Parts: sequence; structure tokens; C-alpha cells
Amino acid sequence: MDVYTMSMGAYDEDEHERRERQASRVDADFDDERTIYHGKVEYDSGESAEELLDQFEQIKSN
Repeated sequence: MDVYTMSMGAYDEDEHERRERQASRVDADFDDERTIYHGKVEYDSGESAEELLDQFEQIKSN
């Protein structure tokens, strides 16, 4: 019984062609509609720009 093995870096033409076919296939089975969200977003920007600059200067001077 003969066993032929390929090294890890060996070129496998069948595998290459299989991957090419897989990569060229387009999957159009996904839902193409956009999701619409309803709601409200709020955020608190916190301190004013002047207060943040003052805080930055204090940190920089330490």
C-alpha cells in the first residue's frame, strides 16, 4: 500500500479551485430591508468647553 502525502506548503489545485468557486458565489438569501428604529437618544455633554480646557491645563501642569 502506497501512501502519498503533501507537505504543508504544497500546491493543491483542487482545493484552489474549490476556494475560487466558494469565493465567487454570491449569497443573495439575506434580508435586504433596512431596520427602522423608533426612540429617542439623549446625551449629557457634561462640562462646558471652558471648564474642560481649565481641567486640561490643570492636568498638564501636574
